[in-house]
Amino acid sequence: MPTSPTVHATCIVIDGRGILLRGASGAGKSRLALHFIETAPAQGRLARLVGDDRVYLEAVEGRLIASVPSTIAGLIERRSSGLRDAGIERIDWQPSAPVGLVVDILDDDAEIVIPSKNIRHIRLEGVDLPYLPVPRDFQAAVALIEAILPQLPPV
Repeated sequence: MPTSPTVHATCIVIDGRGILLRGASGAGKSRLALHFIETAPAQGRLARLVGDDRVYLEAVEGRLIASVPSTIAGLIERRSSGLRDAGIERIDWQPSAPVGLVVDILDDDAEIVIPSKNIRHIRLEGVDLPYLPVPRDFQAAVALIEAILPQLPPV
């Protein structure tokens, strides 16, 4: 267990690559995580939750590792979608993953740059990582994340 404090973020892992989703409370981190976890099997992917809302980040041998506090392991918040009741539910999870992409969900008035062949980077805990800012608009955020995934180097 890392000795550092947790950060306000959600982390999922898709085919071995951790995706760290950051944003304000209510920005849609859990919704995006659930979308990718629930649609992964139909796309031939394996996706699981690492941690929702709070995760530890620790640099280990040049990689950033995200891990979940034991008190919230396997728990994710589902806000009301009209089809299901809102609340906390238990889903498949894994304790940690190497982060391969940092996604920031930005306010509606923030300028979003469409990904190109030149992937942007951010430095967290001394590790350079691919970086993608996305709008709060759910469909646009999903499309941008899907577009960048094939361009990412292996972790």
